[in-house]
Amino acid sequence: MINGIIQIALYLGVLLAMAKPMGVYMQRIYEGQLPAFVRWLQPAENFFYRLCGVDSKQEMRWTRYAMAALWFSLLGVLVVYALQRLQGMLPLNPQGFGAVTPDSSFNTALSFVTNTNWQGYVGETTMSYLTQMSGLAVQNFFSAATGMAVVIALIRGFARHTTETIGNFWVDMTRSTLYILLPIATVLALVLVSQGVVQNFSAYEKATLTESVSYEQPKLDADGNAVKDAAGNVVTEKVVVNEQTIAMGPVASQEAIKQLGTNGGGFFNANSAHPYENPTPFANFLSMLAIFIIPAGLCYTFGAMVGDTRQGWAILASMTILFVGFLAVAFYAEQQGNPAFTTLGVDQTASAAQSGGNMEGKETRFGIANSALFATITTAASCGAVNSMHDSFTPLGGMVPLAQIQLGEVVFGGVGSGLYGMLVYAVIAVFLAGLMIGRTPEYLGKKIEAFDIKMASLVILIPPLVILGGTALAVMLGVGKSSIYNPGAHGFSEVLYAFSSATGNNGSAFAGISANTPFYNTALGFAVWAGRFWLMIPVLALAGSLAAKKRIPASVGSMATHTPLFVWLLVGTVLLVGALTFVPALALGPVIEHLNMVNAH
Repeated sequence: MINGIIQIALYLGVLLAMAKPMGVYMQRIYEGQLPAFVRWLQPAENFFYRLCGVDSKQEMRWTRYAMAALWFSLLGVLVVYALQRLQGMLPLNPQGFGAVTPDSSFNTALSFVTNTNWQGYVGETTMSYLTQMSGLAVQNFFSAATGMAVVIALIRGFARHTTETIGNFWVDMTRSTLYILLPIATVLALVLVSQGVVQNFSAYEKATLTESVSYEQPKLDADGNAVKDAAGNVVTEKVVVNEQTIAMGPVASQEAIKQLGTNGGGFFNANSAHPYENPTPFANFLSMLAIFIIPAGLCYTFGAMVGDTRQGWAILASMTILFVGFLAVAFYAEQQGNPAFTTLGVDQTASAAQSGGNMEGKETRFGIANSALFATITTAASCGAVNSMHDSFTPLGGMVPLAQIQLGEVVFGGVGSGLYGMLVYAVIAVFLAGLMIGRTPEYLGKKIEAFDIKMASLVILIPPLVILGGTALAVMLGVGKSSIYNPGAHGFSEVLYAFSSATGNNGSAFAGISANTPFYNTALGFAVWAGRFWLMIPVLALAGSLAAKKRIPASVGSMATHTPLFVWLLVGTVLLVGALTFVPALALGPVIEHLNMVNAH
């Protein structure tokens, strides 16, 4: 355990040390002060504006900014959908994969455009190289850049006063892609190749097994649902395997941006547990660092752009406190393991419970510490990449990823989306403080009024409505229940996790349900869309409202929002809202499963 704690401390130390340099760099990019080492890319930026007819000096009101983001995302959905449906006729398809089904194409297109990257399919047996690169990897850049553009617009709302504009979406999105995501992802991809991550266009290789492998798997009908007998039990069929297919492909280029852009969609079905995506402990460390580096840096960018870096440090401190708390629960739960598994002592009596901790579903090259750390990171951010099977975690260990997603993934969060989610919580926090002391709430010199609270409330209330409503629908309808292979509390947790992950734009899963069905593809497709744009629009409306306000000088009655008191108020607000909303659902899933596990022992 001590070794694991040291590794976790090393990660946090490196991350926090890099937050300020990254934040300064992004501030300069968004304010048009390009550093010399990327200035040579400026002609490409200007060429893009001329090509698309964009006036980079013309700023937008929040309504136009939102429409630009929506139309751009809709175009992305259409392109990704078309690539999947037509991939059988397109090049760079050495395995000859045919068209992806309409419902799966619909789900995947929405998922990747919304930065969710929920994958109901097996990547290495479904998607051609062209689809992976031109569709999925490209959206990894654009969806991340869209989230970064929106948070910069919100920051401008706090920084500006008595103005109607919040920036230019096309400029913010282009600069996010060209100067931040693309250079860092390129360097990261090259480093990952040096660690053994695959990057080629070769056809898949075949290897004959020295010994045949046989196993039982659920028998599926034409719609992909499990076949059940008259008693309601799942019918299985025996499968005998004599050779292994070794998948190839342009993996490193997609792996780098999937982590950096907090996308999470893997080239392979095993995601970052696959040795071709994540082969070494160093590659694993870089992947975890890449997930958090932009969200952490954006906190400093926020403070610098509003003219008070202490505000950025306060937000970063709040995120770090929440993260460390959740990580402690996950690490401790996995280190303790399941008491149902015991070690026999010399006298043949049961002694230590699951000595060494819960290694089920984990890669031995990463161990418990790095598996718990990765799981906590990827669900604190809206990433969804996994290096272990969350479905195999202990009930409390598995509750950590689930709870973090349900809080809105504001604990660092996705690139852009995490910070604008936390800033919405900050608005709610100062509103609650204002109610307690009987003053009009203020944040960064802006009065928080009725319209602002309405927009913030929409951001807080829409995800629970979609998550809980979708889960209830799935466990009531036959088409939803037919995909659940694990009855009881754990099966409920799997469905709850699916809708939480989709709405939270995370993309990871407990994976114990057959989600590649028309019902789940359609329902989760609408959930990822709602979780992205039904929140993004109120955030931009809030940005427009704040930008139009006058700045009020601080007075003796103003609440300082850079102090430890505000940090703990913000942490408490995040936890309070989450507890009031999701504790009943969590009690039906991981909590009761934990109690059953303990009582069974």
